[in-house]
Amino acid sequence: MVRCGWALLRKYGSFIDNVRLFTKGGCGGMGYPRLGGEGGKGGDVWVVAHKKMTLKQLKAKYPQKRFVAGVGANSRVSALKGSKGKDCEIPVPVGISVTDENGRIIGELIKEKDRILVAEGGLGGKLITNFLPLKGQKRVIHLDLKVIADVGLVGFPNAGKSSLLSRVSHAKPMIADYAFTTLKPELGKIMYNDFKQISVADLPGLIEGAHMNKGMGHKFLKHLERTRQLLFVVDISGFQLSSQTQYRSAFETIMLLTKELELYKEELQTKPALLAINKMDLPDAKVKFCELMEQLQNPEDFLHLFEKSMIPEKTMEFQHIIPISAVTGEGIEELKNCVRKSLDEHNSQENNAYHKKQLLDLQTSKFMSYSRLPSKHAITASRKDVI
Repeated sequence: MVRCGWALLRKYGSFIDNVRLFTKGGCGGMGYPRLGGEGGKGGDVWVVAHKKMTLKQLKAKYPQKRFVAGVGANSRVSALKGSKGKDCEIPVPVGISVTDENGRIIGELIKEKDRILVAEGGLGGKLITNFLPLKGQKRVIHLDLKVIADVGLVGFPNAGKSSLLSRVSHAKPMIADYAFTTLKPELGKIMYNDFKQISVADLPGLIEGAHMNKGMGHKFLKHLERTRQLLFVVDISGFQLSSQTQYRSAFETIMLLTKELELYKEELQTKPALLAINKMDLPDAKVKFCELMEQLQNPEDFLHLFEKSMIPEKTMEFQHIIPISAVTGEGIEELKNCVRKSLDEHNSQENNAYHKKQLLDLQTSKFMSYSRLPSKHAITASRKDVI
């Protein structure tokens, strides 16, 4: 078992979602004092999103992780205005957040061809610089990848997330009967008969204390930030990471997952959420499911069983709760329909909110235009003055 787990770590442990780079804008070109010529501006360094790029490819292609733009051309008799230095483009995957050394966000690349200026080139020599060129901007940046998907799977290790992903899509994640088989995000797409597609991200399993970066910690939780909807996947028989850790029932699992999301970033709890109760093919699963439904309908009646630190400030409100078996296929079609229905409802709400905002902006704009018009009295007065 240990050998198998180690082989898995070697195969998938090299997944990269954060890279530190040195960037430097190009120096400006020399001016020409005698003829007033201006040197060319140094080239700029840009981060540009590409669909088929990964941070692992970036690191392999540029092992030095240094990106320096071209120098501006010097002013000369035949060309008093020096040409700009060549820009440097850093190809990165879609979903990158760019931050500086202090953790301040410079920008985010959400779609292909998005670009962010990270290091500006220096000015060429001109009158205000005494015809001496300026150096380009130096900047150390961090590229942080966050997976973009419609649905993000949330659950403890071995809840059956990878099995579920393989059931609802054509993805082929690693599946085994031990924890942490998923060590990197796996993406799949649910395909519907009318050709509708919904992307699903299977992310590394959480453990208690993930908000403090235990286990996969932040490496997992940050990927949920850009998913539009959460799908909790919970084992009906409960969860126990190892013989040294405490057993948690399905209800406790849901509370703990909610608490971990809350402690990491409260905004995650505002996302639409569904709950898939997995492994309904196990003995006594139906009895346990009835008990769980009672607990979820009246959670306050059971919170006294928890330690205070385990109780979330706000419990999750699931739009749909679906009993499934990723092994037999029970409930999978219903789950797919619920996922689509929930996303469609969310899209409709977003569209309505957008149209309302547009209407409000239009009304405000009209009101401001009317308020700027001169009054009738003012016009009459001005005419009298002319007479």
